Amino acid sequence: MIKQAIVSWFFITSAPLLLADWHQWRGPHFNGSAAADAKPPTTWSATTNVHWKQAIPGRGSGTPVIAGDDLFVVTAVDTGKPSQKPDPAADHRQDQAPDTLHQFIVLCLDRQSGKEKWRKVVAELVPHSGAHRDHFYASASPITDGKHVWAHFGSRGTYCLTVSGEVVWSRTDLGYMVLRGGFGDGSSPALHGNHLVIPWDTEDGNSYIIALDKMTGKTKWKTERDQISSWATPLIVEHGGKGIVIQNGVNFVRAYDLETGKELWRAAGQTTRPIPTPIYHEGIVLVTSGHRGAFLGAYQLDGAKGDITGTANELWTLDRNTPDVPSALLSNGRLYFHSGRNGILSCVDAKTGEAHYTRQRLPEIRNVYSSPVAANGHIYLTGREGNTVVIEDSPEFKVVATNALDESVDASLVIDGAHLYVRGAKHLYCIAE
Repeated sequence: MIKQAIVSWFFITSAPLLLADWHQWRGPHFNGSAAADAKPPTTWSATTNVHWKQAIPGRGSGTPVIAGDDLFVVTAVDTGKPSQKPDPAADHRQDQAPDTLHQFIVLCLDRQSGKEKWRKVVAELVPHSGAHRDHFYASASPITDGKHVWAHFGSRGTYCLTVSGEVVWSRTDLGYMVLRGGFGDGSSPALHGNHLVIPWDTEDGNSYIIALDKMTGKTKWKTERDQISSWATPLIVEHGGKGIVIQNGVNFVRAYDLETGKELWRAAGQTTRPIPTPIYHEGIVLVTSGHRGAFLGAYQLDGAKGDITGTANELWTLDRNTPDVPSALLSNGRLYFHSGRNGILSCVDAKTGEAHYTRQRLPEIRNVYSSPVAANGHIYLTGREGNTVVIEDSPEFKVVATNALDESVDASLVIDGAHLYVRGAKHLYCIAE
C-alpha cells in the first residue's frame, strides 16, 4: 500500500543539488569518481585529520549520501523488545528471523559539523527473515535530490522523506523477499528523472524489477524476472535519446526501457548472486560478478537487441580476478577492481579490456566489501579492517599512503570537496586537513 503524508511543497527549502554532491552511493557520475574539483586528504589516522567523528546508532553498511549541507545515513536498531502487535509477515516468517522489534531509521547530519539534525524511525517491526551477519538490515544506500531523500529497507519498506525529515510516502506492499542463505535484502534503488527503480530478485519465484514515481510512490511499471537471489543495484543511463535500466542477474544481465519496463536486450555469462553495480563508459556498459567464478563483460549499447551473448555487441570479456562484493571503479578511462573480496587489485582499459596491471597486493588490506573511489589523481581502496590504501590514478601501480582507523569499515567512502567521509562499524568520520 502507499501511505502518503500531506506536505506543503511550496515551503520545502533546500540547497540545490550540485555535481559535487554525492547523492547516490557511487557518486555524482555513478562510477565511483568524485567531482573534478574534489581534493580530499590522502593521509589520516584515528587521531589525525579527523574533522569530526559522530556515533551512529545500530548497525548498517549503507553508504551515506550528501546534498548541500545535509548528510543522510540509514541504520537499523535491534530494540531487544518483543512485539505486542500481530505480525503481518507471520505467513512469510523464516527460520533465521529474529523475535524482537527492530527500528529502521533515517538520520540527517550536518555535513560540516557532524551534528545530528534529525532522525526518523520510518518503521518498527519484527523482521520476517534473517540478515547477513556483517551487513544487518540497513545495507541499501539512500538517495537524495537535494529536496527529498529515499530510503529503501527491502521487505521493511521504501520511504520518501523531505530533507527536513517529513515522510511524504511509503511503500510496504512490495513483498517479503526470500534470499539465499538467509542473507536478507541488500540491493539499493536507482533514481533517474521521476523514476525510482527497485530490483527484487528472490528465491521464491516472485522476482521482478519495478519503477515507482519518485514523488508519489505509485507504480509506473513492474516487469517479472526469471532470476534468483541477486544483490546488484541498477545502473540507469541515457543513450540514443532513451533511458535504459541495466540490471545484473544470475541468468542474464538485462537492459530495460526506463519508461515502459520492456526488456531491450540480455547477455549471459555472469556468476552466481551478482552484487557489483554496472558502469557506463562512452556507449559501453561494463558488468561484473565474482562469486564462484569470475566474469567481466563489456557491451556496446548501439544496436543492442535481443540476446547479445557472443555477438558483435559483446566487445570483450574477462574470466578472472573480477570482484564479488565491491563494485568496480571507472576513472580516466581505466577500470579498477578487486579480485573477489580480497585486497588484490587489477586495472584495465575500459574500452579494450587490455590490462595495465593485474593482481597487485594492497598493503594492510585482506578482506573488502567497500567499493573503490577516485578523486584528484588518487584511488582510495578500503578494507574491512578499517585501513585505506591510496594509490596513484595511473596505468602504473604506485602506493601513495596507507591509513588506518580503529574500527572496521564495510560501507564505501564518500568524497565531497575537501572532505572524505568514512562510515565505520560504530561511527561516521569526516576526514579533512
